[in-house]
Amino acid sequence: MKFKLVFLLAALVAFGLVGTSPTMAQDLIKIGLINADPNESGYRKANVESMTSALSKENGFDVSVAYSERKVENQIAAAQQFINEGVKYLVISPEVSTGWDSVAQSAKEAGVKVIAFDRVIEMPDDVLVASTVSDMRAEGDKAVKWLEDKKLPVYNIIHIQGQMGTDAQVKRSAALTEAAKAKGWNLVAQQTASWSEEDAKQVVQAVIDAKKEFNVIYAENDNMAAGAVAALDANGITHGKTGEVIIIGFDANQWALKEVLAGNWNLDVECNPLHGPLVAQIIKDLEAGKKVDKVRYIEEQAFDTDTITQAVVDGRTYGFEN
Repeated sequence: MKFKLVFLLAALVAFGLVGTSPTMAQDLIKIGLINADPNESGYRKANVESMTSALSKENGFDVSVAYSERKVENQIAAAQQFINEGVKYLVISPEVSTGWDSVAQSAKEAGVKVIAFDRVIEMPDDVLVASTVSDMRAEGDKAVKWLEDKKLPVYNIIHIQGQMGTDAQVKRSAALTEAAKAKGWNLVAQQTASWSEEDAKQVVQAVIDAKKEFNVIYAENDNMAAGAVAALDANGITHGKTGEVIIIGFDANQWALKEVLAGNWNLDVECNPLHGPLVAQIIKDLEAGKKVDKVRYIEEQAFDTDTITQAVVDGRTYGFEN
């Protein structure tokens, strides 16, 4: 009789007529993941892959994903929808840092915890439980210090900015703008290209057409640095280690590091996109009742054409294509 009962229970479970016990199936942690546009850059593609891999069902997560299409209003709408759907955590890489008050209020009322990754977000501490981010100001300061150490006789800089209002743009721009003011460097152009290679090419072409002198291009991501170089190449202007124009990029995708190694670019400052494992660990720690750091900065470096090695390029596990 006992054997028959066990057999009957197994059959009912198999056909979905009764549920499995907590010991037979792990409860998944419900998450609303809100990221930037996957097509924004090589950095973003690597970031999306890292988040998707780490926050998988195999790792104990039930994730709904929304992408911004470069519009913060899309992110805010997605956040409200995920809260209504009963997620336990909102995991957000914000298009801009501010303007999240309504989401913060809704999350607080629903008992939803928010974790920021990649970029900072302004929310009250009782809602924003943790952040794993790049230190964007430190990235900008690394580039500025490197440039200062070059001791150029004159600094005429084209400053190509990222999407205005993003944490990366605000802080990388601030590092250069403050240094230029303090040191008397000349910003011959300062214009956003919104992370776009083609838009950056047009910015540089406009400076060339205006016959303005420049010897440095400070582009706030790799894609825009590539667009700037394309404009230089089209006009027969040399660049890089032995060229007329210094090229500085940010992100350190593998394809960009190849340009540094080849001497086509001078400096690339890393913005590490691999936040997925850190976010997964933060959530697991919170679930276990452990204390987590409010802010954790991911490790990052800078690579210049005089010191980079083939081993560094080969060791890069993301950003293989522009």
